[in-house]
Amino acid sequence: MTDPIPEAETPAKPKFGKQQIIATVLTILILVLVFVIILPQFGNYDEAWEAVQSMSTASLALIVVATIAMILIYTTPFIAALPGLKFKPAFLTRQTSFMISNVVPAGGAFGLAVQFGMLSSYGYRAAPVTAVIGITSVWNTLITLSLPVVALAGLAITGQSGTDTAIPALIAAAIVAAMIIVFALILRSEELARKIGRFSNGLIQWAARIVKREVPFDAVDAIVQFRTSIVDVVSDRWILITLSNVGQQLAQFSILYLAVVALQGGIGGPITLLEAFAAFAFGRLATFIPVPPGGVGTTDAIIVGMLGGFGLDSSSALAATMIWRFATYMPQVLIGGGALIAFRRGQSRRQKAPSSV
Repeated sequence: MTDPIPEAETPAKPKFGKQQIIATVLTILILVLVFVIILPQFGNYDEAWEAVQSMSTASLALIVVATIAMILIYTTPFIAALPGLKFKPAFLTRQTSFMISNVVPAGGAFGLAVQFGMLSSYGYRAAPVTAVIGITSVWNTLITLSLPVVALAGLAITGQSGTDTAIPALIAAAIVAAMIIVFALILRSEELARKIGRFSNGLIQWAARIVKREVPFDAVDAIVQFRTSIVDVVSDRWILITLSNVGQQLAQFSILYLAVVALQGGIGGPITLLEAFAAFAFGRLATFIPVPPGGVGTTDAIIVGMLGGFGLDSSSALAATMIWRFATYMPQVLIGGGALIAFRRGQSRRQKAPSSV
């Protein structure tokens, strides 16, 4: 019999202050730099728009279908990681947090707070809510880091890249494998989690001595608490959690690939499936940069540059990336605004229901 999971503490609500103002200014500067200065070096906006207009109705319809599928699949990681969670509350929570995280500069903390508050309002205790947020964040991180490794390995195996990519691929694979092993050891037993925590404390204090600053952080306590909150769910549902998070990433990629195929005149064009996937995979790494939100601009520049480097003409590369950005960003931002309104209305009705009985 396992010990009961202790109730997690409610996280402090982030505040919009000096850091957010700085993040806003940096976001504006980065967007101007990327969209006004950098991207025009890769392709012409007018020519890119002409390329989009030349796409067939069937190609545009496929992209619309893929976008709808992506929006629906985006909900599944929460359903997989939180037993009993229905589609509607999961959909409202995910879409609302997406809107906030991807509109507010450095809005990741705000998005997490929104997830916690909304799921709690549906009657879930703090511990399982904290667990689903933690599990989803960890899996998303590991899969995002794994994508470039898979892409490089695929290109090397199929002979679509030179041998010079083999060493970076092996190094990246070793790093990702080490992260997965450490995570698996943490879940394996509490004692191993404590050992890893003590080792982490040693690294933190070593780094603190180098910069001559104190870091009042206990990695042992943090890692053990994290393990306790997620271990049961992960052990029972790790396959579903993995499939849902992989599906989320592949759903996004499918939109980019459909746009590339349409703009290059078919599957037999200059860009192969693996090359398009590599551009997407390395572009996704930019989402780890908190400013600008959602990797807007930085991700786009990487994808455009890599597609062009693989042989797609500059205007088509720019057009494909803009289609992908629009499809994966604007619908969910708009839906997220509607989801927030729907959630607040539902919450208001639930609060009024007892008094009307």
